[in-house]
Amino acid sequence: MEQRILITGASGGFGFLTCQSLIEKGYKVVGTMRSTKGKNEKVADSLKSIGVHLVEMDVTNEESVNKGVKNAIDLLNGLDVLINNAGVGVFGMQEHFTPDDMKYVFDVNVFGVQRVMRATLPHFRKQGKGTVIYTSSLLGRMTLPFYGVYNASKWALEAIAENYRTELSAFGIESSIIEPGGFPTTFMENLKKPSDNSRDEAYGDFMQAPKAMFDGFEQALEANTEQRPQKVADAITNLIAIPYGEKPMRTVVDYMGMGEHITNYNEMLDNVTFGIYSAFGNEGMLKINK
Repeated sequence: MEQRILITGASGGFGFLTCQSLIEKGYKVVGTMRSTKGKNEKVADSLKSIGVHLVEMDVTNEESVNKGVKNAIDLLNGLDVLINNAGVGVFGMQEHFTPDDMKYVFDVNVFGVQRVMRATLPHFRKQGKGTVIYTSSLLGRMTLPFYGVYNASKWALEAIAENYRTELSAFGIESSIIEPGGFPTTFMENLKKPSDNSRDEAYGDFMQAPKAMFDGFEQALEANTEQRPQKVADAITNLIAIPYGEKPMRTVVDYMGMGEHITNYNEMLDNVTFGIYSAFGNEGMLKINK
């Protein structure tokens, strides 16, 4: 069956490559981006040339999201899969991010997802079926220094996805999370820095630690030929191909040595979750009603 797919954040590294991979598999795809002009024009033209429908949509604006989702459903003549992929990263001392800095990150990574979900779910619920995929991160399961605000937003996203999993399963809507490690994409190039530099001096020599860590990670990425963003696009495409109702809740994509540990952690949490739900007789909420 031909799947009709909406993916947010189509101009980014994972989004662009995922659009390409989905088109190659014969899926009908709508990708969203804030604008198809300016710095995104070349990417937009490339996606259009291979058959991706593009919709301008700002996930931080409810009116834009509602209009964008409607346009996507009209273009596709329906919708089967939503991929919540739009996101923004950060790097810097957590204390130096102002509350407004944090609000911006959460507005994209958390509230943006909620806006898209609220615009999409009535359609899925009406047809009694749908698939939602969330692009999270290994940093949604653990923390690393200097990524604090990003960590917090992805931990929040994981909780949102877990709750939607149980609250939507009775309506035939399945939920899955992709958890990539760090990859060499434009995402890394566009990490947001804290806007308050007035506290740098108080950290002394430790202010050199973030750059040293980032430089070391970039060198490790460059040396690892397996850690390439196409692997994430492949993982998303392969996940969609898994039969409806049989998809795993979490899929880890990492070749830097962290992935195996997070996979083991996820398996342990699955057992804990099932045990707790079973204790209250709610384990049925963890299964899709087909």
